[in-house]
Amino acid sequence: MFALPFMRNAFLASTFIAITCGTVGVYVVARNFSFLAHTLSEIGFAGAAFAVWLGIGPLWGMLLFTLLGSISVGELSLHSEQKESSISAISALFIGLGVLFLAISGANSNYATNILFGSIIGVDKQGVIQLVGLSVIVLLLIFAIQKQLNFDSFDHIGALAHGVKTGLVSLIFLIALAMSVSVGAQIVGSLLVFILLTLPPATANYLGKTVGSMIAWSVFFALIGVWLGLYLGFATNLPVTFFIAVIEVFIYLVTYFTHLVKHNL
Repeated sequence: MFALPFMRNAFLASTFIAITCGTVGVYVVARNFSFLAHTLSEIGFAGAAFAVWLGIGPLWGMLLFTLLGSISVGELSLHSEQKESSISAISALFIGLGVLFLAISGANSNYATNILFGSIIGVDKQGVIQLVGLSVIVLLLIFAIQKQLNFDSFDHIGALAHGVKTGLVSLIFLIALAMSVSVGAQIVGSLLVFILLTLPPATANYLGKTVGSMIAWSVFFALIGVWLGLYLGFATNLPVTFFIAVIEVFIYLVTYFTHLVKHNL
């Protein structure tokens, strides 16, 4: 398996994607941003389709759209009284735009499928370098504000009382989240990247007692999902995203019911 260059590229890229999404995902769950992550994945689809229409790499269009979308939708979710309805409307709009851009670009159905659900054979050496670079930037952003981000995410009222610049922290986190969506979508696709941003950290919540331990568990579960998913996808020639989704759901359900049984005994 590792004799094939595209599999080596896929495993290297997926490792950094899992580390990035596993880390950022802990804060996505803590800040109740799961719905936002799902919306950004749909905005990313429109961005990738827009890039295809322009004739540039889908990653760059996805980055542009998710960065703009993360900041605008994130602010909307904080200040709008009808935030769920507003975000749903924005999500629907961008799905429609994505379909439009694909239609007018003349892209075939396989290309559209790769954008939506990812492709392990679509990550070349240059793509790996780009993904690793973006992943490192995301992790540096998170670690640069981690103390304030921990405070704001797990005790927002306390953070305000202690003079933490929560607005700036939120802005930096939204940028990191947008980049994570764009990075993660390269393996699991734009519509399912929220799997890696929500399920591993949700599982980690049952096991971790500190923020650091939650991040460690989250990254661990994300790595299991992508590594095992890539192996099973290669062995069976079935979609990698299917296996990643099933693995992450299975891990979450086992952890959830185990936690439930322990606390009911």
